[in-house]
Amino acid sequence: MDYRTLPVDKWDENHVQCWLESTGIKKEYVEKLHAEEVTGPALMELDDSFLKGIGMKGGQIHMLICKRNELLQLQEKAQQGKNSSSKAPDRTEAQTEPVSSRDAPAQVKPSSDHRAAASSKKQRRSSQLKHGDDEVLELSNCRPFKSQDTYFKYVKDRVLAPESGVSDLITPCHEYKSFAIAAELNKNQLKSKFACEVIRFASACMNIRTNGTIHFGIMDSVEDKGYKHGQIVGIKVKERECYVDALDHIEKCFQENKQEIARKCIHPPVFVEVISKDFQDQRFVVEVDIEPTSSLVKNSFFEVYLPKYNEESQKVTLTKEKAIYQRLGAKSEPVKPNNLATFIQSIQDRDAQRERAELSSTEVHTEASQNLGRKLAILLNDGKSYMDDSLRYILVTNRCEKDNLTCINFLMRLNIFCVFDFDEHSNVSGLYSKYKEHHAVRSYFLQDFSNESKTGNPPSQKHLCLFDQTSWVFCNRRSDFLGDEKPCDENTWIRTKKKYLKKAITRICDEILPKRSFIVLFLLLSPVQKPLVDTFQEFYTEMNGTEYIVCIAESKENYGKWANLAQASCSIETLEQCSIVGMKLSHVDATIQAMLPSTAQPRHLPVSTRGLCTLPSLEEEKLFSLEILCVDQCDDIKLDLLTEKEIQEIEQNFYKGRKIIWENFWLAEKRRCGEIIEGEACKDASKLLDDILRGSGLNYSVAKLKVFHHPGSGGSTIARQVLWKRRKDLRCAVIKTSYSPATVCEHALAFRDYDEKEISHCLPVLLLIEDYDEDYLEELRNELMDAVATRKINSPRPYFILMCCRRSNDPERLCKASPLDTVAVTHKLTDSEKSLFRTKLEKLKQKDVKPEFILTFVLMCEEFNETYVRDFVGHILLDIDRSSRDTCLMRYVALLNFYVPNSYISLSHCEAFLGLGAYAERKLRAYDFKSHLSEQVRMIFIELRESTTYISSVRIIHCLVAKEILHQLSGNEPQSQLAMTLLQEKPLFENRFGREEFIKFIRDLFIRRDKRSRGDATDTLFSPFIEHVCKAEDCEKAIAILKAAYELLGKDAFFAQQLARLHYKNEKFEDAEHWAGVAKSRMPNDSYILDTEGQVYRKWFSFTVDKMTQEDTPQSIIQKIGIALKAMKCFRAAQQAAKAEYDSMNNAGYFGEVEVRCRLLRFLSTLDVFHRNPQGEYSELVKYLITDYVPKDIEKTWAKLHSRLKGLRQNLYNALEWISEDLSYFQTDKNQEKDEEDERDEKEEQIYNPRKWLKRQSEVYAKFFISTSLMGDSNSALETQLMRRMNIYKSGGGNVTNILSFLTDKKEARSAEKLENILSFYTENPLRDRLEDNDLINYILCHITLSCLAPGSAKLVSVQTLRELSARFFKAKRPFPASAHFLLTLLYWPDEALDKEPNPHKDEILNSALQTLKRLYDIKKKDVPTRKKRIYTPFFLGKGYGLAKIVHKNKIDKLISGSLDEKRMKWLHGTVWNIAKIRDILKRVSGWTKDRDLFIRGHVKELPILPLHRDSVPPGNENVTFYLGFSFKGLVAFNIEVENNAAISRTQGI
Repeated sequence: MDYRTLPVDKWDENHVQCWLESTGIKKEYVEKLHAEEVTGPALMELDDSFLKGIGMKGGQIHMLICKRNELLQLQEKAQQGKNSSSKAPDRTEAQTEPVSSRDAPAQVKPSSDHRAAASSKKQRRSSQLKHGDDEVLELSNCRPFKSQDTYFKYVKDRVLAPESGVSDLITPCHEYKSFAIAAELNKNQLKSKFACEVIRFASACMNIRTNGTIHFGIMDSVEDKGYKHGQIVGIKVKERECYVDALDHIEKCFQENKQEIARKCIHPPVFVEVISKDFQDQRFVVEVDIEPTSSLVKNSFFEVYLPKYNEESQKVTLTKEKAIYQRLGAKSEPVKPNNLATFIQSIQDRDAQRERAELSSTEVHTEASQNLGRKLAILLNDGKSYMDDSLRYILVTNRCEKDNLTCINFLMRLNIFCVFDFDEHSNVSGLYSKYKEHHAVRSYFLQDFSNESKTGNPPSQKHLCLFDQTSWVFCNRRSDFLGDEKPCDENTWIRTKKKYLKKAITRICDEILPKRSFIVLFLLLSPVQKPLVDTFQEFYTEMNGTEYIVCIAESKENYGKWANLAQASCSIETLEQCSIVGMKLSHVDATIQAMLPSTAQPRHLPVSTRGLCTLPSLEEEKLFSLEILCVDQCDDIKLDLLTEKEIQEIEQNFYKGRKIIWENFWLAEKRRCGEIIEGEACKDASKLLDDILRGSGLNYSVAKLKVFHHPGSGGSTIARQVLWKRRKDLRCAVIKTSYSPATVCEHALAFRDYDEKEISHCLPVLLLIEDYDEDYLEELRNELMDAVATRKINSPRPYFILMCCRRSNDPERLCKASPLDTVAVTHKLTDSEKSLFRTKLEKLKQKDVKPEFILTFVLMCEEFNETYVRDFVGHILLDIDRSSRDTCLMRYVALLNFYVPNSYISLSHCEAFLGLGAYAERKLRAYDFKSHLSEQVRMIFIELRESTTYISSVRIIHCLVAKEILHQLSGNEPQSQLAMTLLQEKPLFENRFGREEFIKFIRDLFIRRDKRSRGDATDTLFSPFIEHVCKAEDCEKAIAILKAAYELLGKDAFFAQQLARLHYKNEKFEDAEHWAGVAKSRMPNDSYILDTEGQVYRKWFSFTVDKMTQEDTPQSIIQKIGIALKAMKCFRAAQQAAKAEYDSMNNAGYFGEVEVRCRLLRFLSTLDVFHRNPQGEYSELVKYLITDYVPKDIEKTWAKLHSRLKGLRQNLYNALEWISEDLSYFQTDKNQEKDEEDERDEKEEQIYNPRKWLKRQSEVYAKFFISTSLMGDSNSALETQLMRRMNIYKSGGGNVTNILSFLTDKKEARSAEKLENILSFYTENPLRDRLEDNDLINYILCHITLSCLAPGSAKLVSVQTLRELSARFFKAKRPFPASAHFLLTLLYWPDEALDKEPNPHKDEILNSALQTLKRLYDIKKKDVPTRKKRIYTPFFLGKGYGLAKIVHKNKIDKLISGSLDEKRMKWLHGTVWNIAKIRDILKRVSGWTKDRDLFIRGHVKELPILPLHRDSVPPGNENVTFYLGFSFKGLVAFNIEVENNAAISRTQGI
């Protein structure tokens, strides 16, 4: 059934599709809406958010909503028509076709002879319902009489004032003609029709002596009832000459003596363009002005013929009778014969009236000047005395003449976000050339800028550069640019460049800058072209009006053209309201500068000579990754403009909980507000800083000062307080961590060197870094140290001091671990601090500040006592409306703030959730979000501005308050239900501003685990929220919420991974298997996800084995083994995937494989088929696993398992070897961190003590593969060798890590005995009886280890023997493990007893080993940050000879007093080298430096050495001494010192 015959609520999706196609909506969106099954009822409910969600752009959305509303209005009117018999007759059509619209016209079949007429009728029919009599169209002004302004335009479908008759003779009367049919006729027909209408109207005006204008292309009430009277439609003008030539009929129609007069009175046609947004075709209104001046028409009357076109003869003829026409009302009518005499007699009276009218019109009328200064203040800052410096400006401008460049200084001081510049010479002689003298600018072409703002970057870096430096967009090329960018004419620009403009503006308004945070300033400095108007129209559409658009034009002509073209979007009157026109640019400049909240005084930095230097804005903006703190910070603020109320608000914001700003310190210094309390922690931090500056401890080029603080305890305030106090004697800045460490390093060096004469004597730079990531900090520190090292300058003071301020739930523990450079800030106050806080609180109360407006400070005074917080929050929430939207919002924010550190919700999200912003009618431009919140919510929320994206946001004043809100407002609703409801809030998830940050916080809520290494109180298996739900509610609720989050957040693989973990943790293994498979399907090459899959099967296998009973069938046993084999396969896949990952070192696959293989061994050993022998050995199992033997009982039933099980031993051995070597490279202290998505699901030994774990698993391995009977029965040397190797494993050897672990045993004698026992298993003559490579490595290392424990052991062989044994490691061409090359560095280091004669061959051995170690280390480490994998140095060079010269690190550790943490700090700070006993056992060797590289002499040649700390290497070429360490990365230098005594021996370290 035709949709036009049905009411809208009965339409299906096909009806809707037909209607959409008739509206002109783009086809792609029609198809999308059809695919979304939008039916009639759905169409009636469509809103912006849904349409944006399917990808529709703003313009298409606006058009669809408007047309849908028109459709619904028509239906409503039609329904009213059915119920009333008193409807006007012109509505009968609407009554019979209630759902018709202008886009669903009735079908008209035009005849071939009248196509133009039919087309016109169809058009009128189409518009008939659009413009019903009740619809009000926007009024438009006529072109000024006699105006030849080519810039004047009409806007299609607006309405002119009704046709008019005679008024004062000077004010023209108006007559309208549609002319739609005639415009399509042939030339002769058109000319005769046009001339007929003009001559009739002109003669009527001339006879009455009134000015007049006849308009062609304007609807009159006679021709078509479907249009509004006076509606502008325009006509197509094929040839303008036809209309001009048509007036040649004047000579035929007027009397000969009146023809010249008529020519002078009838002005030539004026063609006024009709503009519209759709730009379908070009149309004009053709207008002819009639001006019968008294000097021309006096004493004359005008009798005319009218031309008519004869269809038969196809010629133009004249009417038979002449007629005298006059204006009667709004019509031109002939004078009736019986009135003719009277009419002619009254001519003299009319002449007199005309003369008087002309005389009065010549009088000068002075126009009263507008108060444009006040208007400018209102437009830019809502009439305040100064401008809001938080607003950003987008400047749109064209060519700026040289004279105007002196009048635009105000632009240098506005916070300009970007400029759309249509002046191609701007860089040479225009605005850009001046602006870049004052500011750092990034220049773009239009297409590049639209790409720059794309949404593909990480959230922390998206649009980043756009905020810190002004973006200058050349919209139509740059004349000085050498590339291929060419300028365009207007039409080419519209065709090729406009799309980029639209894209850029849409992204700015939809994704980058929130509404009401910026003003678009159109500065019209030269004649306007169409692209500039297009820019206005795009901003007008995206910003929903002109509320935040301002236009400034000194030239009224420039403004007139711009306004006439721009009126296609909004009326001239609206444009005038937001425009400053006619005000001199110099006056605009002075007026705006007077309104700015700060002066233009320069900023200054301290210099090494104790003076000051100027820091211009241009130089400061180049260092955009730093927030620089100047000596005279805030002194440019106009203090007299700040009211007491505003000062009090700045102070209250801080005490309510907002982060302290420099203005707080400045106002306190100026005594305009109370002093900032200086706590004990601030004094401690200042003392530590003084110690660092004095050079206490080691002299590092980059020092660290750490401030760990409880959330809300004032740690950030303390850090900034230290900066503020030292700003006059140090260069201070805050690091923006959203920029890369390399960028920050570059800027920090430039900041240090700026305007200094001698860079070797610059002041230290104090850099504050807050809430940082450890990897970021370490990378930044390394970048800075490397950069300083290249300077080759030695300074007694550090170049840089990194003040690291970070939240922690256990700051005291972190301080204890590093007391020399750490300050802990807790909620606990000292007695003196309590007194200061109480005094401050009393002073605030005396200022009538209510406690609820300074909540955080009040809570700090009470030391965040839980009972006090509970009671305080309970008091605030006493009468709160729990069902209101703002209370619901507060609960959502509380949920995030309590469980996700540093989380917030953007103001834009809050507005969308509360239905504000674009959804509300606002009368005031100054939009106040707070006014829409209840009083209780206002107390709880803090509004803040995010430092990287500059998006305003809100959070709860403190995480403990958030916790209480969750508890007290929950009622009977569990937190899982609150989170589930949050996931269903479409306005929050569909809002585009700050979306990445919001989604990140939601992800963290569900999957971010607590880690002590990050400062959290505990290590958790799941996110704290999920753990809470599991504990307080049940596992099923946690699973349900994770499933919902998985679906909502794009089926994220890591959510599937968490579901797998949660399921297997709760012994739901089938479901765990499913979710692990889902995660794997989404990310098939992620080693952590593959490891999760392995863990599912490992846990499943362990579970089934633990639950095993006597009744288990052989089939169930096979199933259990199958599960274990699946786990092994997954772990092997994880190992392969990890090798391809260059940003992480995931060894979990190897650990998992060892775990499951050892458990499988234990399981197999319990089966009856593998019974033990009388000695208790697993001989049957060993025989099955390492030989071809298969017990008959399982020969057939296990047929598919045999080949896989027989590889169990070798694969287990390979995994143990890999882990052993991996542990040899890096430090494995208990705080070793894991990756964010790491898959360790319990506090396993392998994480906290991996060496002990490896030794235990090696013993399990050996236990099951030892069989004395097998050795006796076997004739195979291979099997005998295997059994010996198993005995070595059983005794604690077998690999490098196990052997070295003997050195950490507190009972050295026992360890030495075990090592001697291990050596007894090897052949007595290893030089004769060749050992396998791994056996040889272990054999040599056993000797070195035994030598450290028992130097006099009889089992030891000489170094020379060990050198001979190791010969294959450098002679053979095959690859060897890193441990082999490590042994070569130990054995071939010059020995005074063995190497009395220089031997270059030994240097070759050493050099080759060192190069191979470095190459293997680089492969092993990949791109993992150094902090996560610190190199381990097991041995040092001692003062002995032979094996005695090798000193193990553990021996040094035993000489260091203190706790484990204290020992670590002594190693870290280098104070271990001050201990006399350590100096007594270690050999200090000599070397030299070249360009910060360190070298030592080997046997003959120089060898490169790795300094432990790069910045400890002195610059230039120096002789140095140091202690030598041996690591798997190569030789390492400790405690490097410049050699002051030339007499010190430099004998190769021997």
